[in-house]
Amino acid sequence: MGAAFAWGLASASSLVIGSLIAMWLHLSLRVIGLIMGFGAGVLISAVAFDLVEEAAEKSSGEGAVAWGLFVGCGVFFGGDWLISRLGGGDRKAATGGQEGDSPLAIVLGTVLDGIPESMVIGLTIYEGGAVGVAYLAAVFISNLPEAISSSTGLLSAGWRTSRVLWMWIGIALVSAVASMAGYGLFQDSPPATAAFVLAFAAGAILTMLANTMTPEAFEHGGKLVGVVTTLGFAVAYAIHTLG
Repeated sequence: MGAAFAWGLASASSLVIGSLIAMWLHLSLRVIGLIMGFGAGVLISAVAFDLVEEAAEKSSGEGAVAWGLFVGCGVFFGGDWLISRLGGGDRKAATGGQEGDSPLAIVLGTVLDGIPESMVIGLTIYEGGAVGVAYLAAVFISNLPEAISSSTGLLSAGWRTSRVLWMWIGIALVSAVASMAGYGLFQDSPPATAAFVLAFAAGAILTMLANTMTPEAFEHGGKLVGVVTTLGFAVAYAIHTLG
């Protein structure tokens, strides 16, 4: 269980790294958009080859994968809608749209984005005795653009650097706990349950990509986002193949 916590924290540490990049380098909106596009491609690859494929292998054909996908989609959609109503709808914006947003809603929204990813890390450690290198790399890489864009927007909205940094540290710790929960909660569960959880994470991540990350990337990065998204997919697939 300690390994699950450590690997979950390691994958989420890129949130803190991304926030530091935003504070020190002051990247342009176009660069941030392109980085987000690359991260989206990485996550698409992780969904296809590390989540859905793995879920299909564990499933016994009773619909666990399909149910997991749509339940994950529904939970994320509902949670995202509620958080937007509470004032966290612009949490990924790099333009300072968070100025009037609720800080608690921003934190809850970011946690909502990361918990499915983190729980899968713990689950894969339990299932295979070690974390999947490809999936861990995908989560780590995809966290960077989220933290860079959100931190840039929060700083533009007037947040103090210490406040932004501590927010990401707290979210990284929550992600580590979620990874530990993914390890501990499913120890006695049948393969169909593991398949459902993997597919649930896939559905939640796909919905997040379509609703928030990809539109924001295209808005700032333009048509070149399609190229870097494909590049991100290819890099993640290469890691998956080599792993």
